[in-house]
Amino acid sequence: MSFIQHKKLKSSFGIILGNRDIFPDHLVKEGRKDIIEVMNELEYEFVILDEENTPLGAVETYSDAKKCAELFKKNSDKILGIILCLCNFGDEKAVANTLKIANLNVPILIQASSDDINKMDRSSRRDAFCGKISVTSVLYQYGIPFTLTSNHTCLIKSDEFKKDLMRFEKICRVVKKIRRARFGQIGTRPNAFETVRYSEKILEFNGISIEPIDLSEIFAAIQKLKDNDSKVKDKIEFIKNYTPTKEFPQDGLLKLAKLAVIVEIWVKENELDGFAFQCWPSIVSNFGIVPCAVMSMFSEGLVPAACEVDISGLIGMYILQVATNTPSAIVDWNNNYGDDPNKMVLFHCSNLPKSFFQDTKMTVHPIMAEYDGEENTFGAIQGKIKTKPCTMLRIETDDIFGEIKAIVVEGKFTDDPLDTYGGYGVVKIPNLQGLLKKLCYGGFAHHVAATLNEVGEVVYESLSSYLGWNVEFHNKIQ
Repeated sequence: MSFIQHKKLKSSFGIILGNRDIFPDHLVKEGRKDIIEVMNELEYEFVILDEENTPLGAVETYSDAKKCAELFKKNSDKILGIILCLCNFGDEKAVANTLKIANLNVPILIQASSDDINKMDRSSRRDAFCGKISVTSVLYQYGIPFTLTSNHTCLIKSDEFKKDLMRFEKICRVVKKIRRARFGQIGTRPNAFETVRYSEKILEFNGISIEPIDLSEIFAAIQKLKDNDSKVKDKIEFIKNYTPTKEFPQDGLLKLAKLAVIVEIWVKENELDGFAFQCWPSIVSNFGIVPCAVMSMFSEGLVPAACEVDISGLIGMYILQVATNTPSAIVDWNNNYGDDPNKMVLFHCSNLPKSFFQDTKMTVHPIMAEYDGEENTFGAIQGKIKTKPCTMLRIETDDIFGEIKAIVVEGKFTDDPLDTYGGYGVVKIPNLQGLLKKLCYGGFAHHVAATLNEVGEVVYESLSSYLGWNVEFHNKIQ
C-alpha cells in the first residue's frame, strides 16, 4: 500500500517536420519514418500531420503552417511540448508561423539531422546545420523560447537524440506542473524564521496557488476522529512498516496515525501537490508529537512536505520531484566539514523520505526532547544520506525586485565519516565557497531542496527559459 496513489500518464508531443523546396524530399520522408519509430520506442504519444494533409506531412508554406497549428490546437489539452525535426534545411518562417498560430506556450525542442560527409551531393545533402541557425534566429525575433539538442546536429534514431528527448520530457513536465501547482500551508512559520517568508502574490502571479489552514483546524479534525476508525488502524500499520524503531509508544503512534489521516484527507480534498507544515513548537507543546515521520511518508509518496512552513523550499522540492519522478527532501546548509573548502554538511532533524537514507530509524526528536520531554516528541526520522550525486535547488520570492529567483547546484554526497544525529550527509560541491557567498549576498534562506539525481540542466532550462525566473546554475560553464 502506497501512502498516496499516483497514476503516471503517457507524455504526448506535437511534431513538426521542416522542409524546403530546393532540398531533397526523400530526406523528410525518411525523417518522418524515423521520428515515428523513435516515439513509439520511447512510448511517447504524438500528434503529426498526415502525408495527405500537406506534402510529406511537413511544414513548408503558410498554408502548411495553418494546418499544423490547427491540428496542435485541437490537441492542446494533451500536448506537453513540440519537437521540430529538420531533416533538411527547412523553412524557418513556416516553422515560426506554426508556433505563433498554435500559441500553445509549451517547450520546443529543435533537432537538426547531421550530414554524411560521404553524401554531400545534391540528392543527399541536408544543410540542416545551417537551417537550425536560421530557425533559432527567427524564433528569437518572435520571442519564442526553445530548447537545443546536446550537439548542434544529430541523427533522429541516434542514442544521443533519444537522451535529448528524455531530458526534454522532464523539462516539459516541470513547466506544465509548476504553472498550475497548488500547495498547502499548515499553520504559521516559527516566529524567528523570517528567513522563510515569501510572497503569496508573486507566486499566484506565476500560477502557483497556496491553500492555508490553521493548525487548530487540524487539531479539531483529529479530535473528532475515533481511535478505532479503519483509516487510523491502516495508518498505524503503515507507520509500523515504514521504518524500524526500538519501540512504538502507543500514544505517539496513535497521534501520528491520526495526523496522517487528517492531512491526507485535506490534501486530497484540495487537490494539493504538496504542503509546508508548522512542525514546531506548537504541535509538540499542544499535541505531544513531532510530525517528521508523517511528513517523511508524504514525501516518499511523492507529495512533498516541507518543514517550518517553508513554502519556497516546498516549491523547490516539488520541482526536483517532477524532474526526477523520485522523492525529494529539504535540508539545511548546515556545517563545514573540517577544513575542506568544497565539502559541507547537509542536515535536518528530520523529515527526509526514507529512500534518501543508507539506513534509518524512527526515534524521539533529538533536539525537541530536551525541551518538551521524550514522551511528547516521538516521530523523528534519523539516518545518513546515501552516497550519490545530487541536485539542490533554492527558490525565493524577492519582494524587493518583484520576481522569483533561484539557484541550482549539483554535487555529490560522499562516504566521509560523521558521527551526529538527525538526517545528515556530507556533500562535495565545486567552488563551495563561491556558492556560499552567492547565498549570503543574494538573501537566500538557510534551507535547500535536494534530490539524489543530476538534473541541474533540466531545472535551469525549465525555470529560466520557459518560466522566466531569475535562475543561476552554479555549475554552469559560462
